[in-house]
Amino acid sequence: MSPMQDPVQGEPEHHDDETDMELYDIRVVVDRIEGRSVCGMSVGDCFEVVNSAHVRVPGAFCLYALSAVLPLIPAKQRALPPGDWLERDQYVACPDPDERLIMRIERGELKAMRSSELT
Repeated sequence: MSPMQDPVQGEPEHHDDETDMELYDIRVVVDRIEGRSVCGMSVGDCFEVVNSAHVRVPGAFCLYALSAVLPLIPAKQRALPPGDWLERDQYVACPDPDERLIMRIERGELKAMRSSELT
């Protein structure tokens, strides 16, 4: 048993003053538009997810493009095994077939966090 394990449960103990997880900040950037820009977005438009769940949108970002990428964000915030497809893949397509907008998920700073401070 390691010194940080709960002797009853066998799981790591977490103290409020210690970090117990690491998450990447995420930036999602419009990489290319292969059709016509119906929603008015341009290459380079972006938004960020920082500090686990805070979304920063410097300008406008299409709701439908946003909804396509959001389910992948929690997984990309974490380090994944090297063979995991999501560790290797970074592109997401907007669901609008006329637009064919392609977004790129970029990892930013890896931050140590306390799970007790997160929802």
